[in-house]
Amino acid sequence: MRLTVFWQRMAEHFGPGYADTFARDHVMTELGGRTVNEALDAGWEAKEVWRVVCSVMDVPGERR
Repeated sequence: MRLTVFWQRMAEHFGPGYADTFARDHVMTELGGRTVNEALDAGWEAKEVWRVVCSVMDVPGERR
C-alpha cells in the first residue's frame, strides 16, 4: 500500500483534521507502544499499520 493511499483512507475514516491528530497522538499497543507516525517512521509497512488501525478502531469492512 502506498503512503498516499494510507493517508487517504485515514482521512476518509477519521476526517482530514483528526486523521493527523490521531496518527500523531494515539499510542497503540499493537504497534509496539507507538503512534501511527512513529510506526511508519520505524519502518512498518503502511498496509500493516492500516490493518492495526482497522482492528483497533473497528473500521467498517468496506473501508478496509
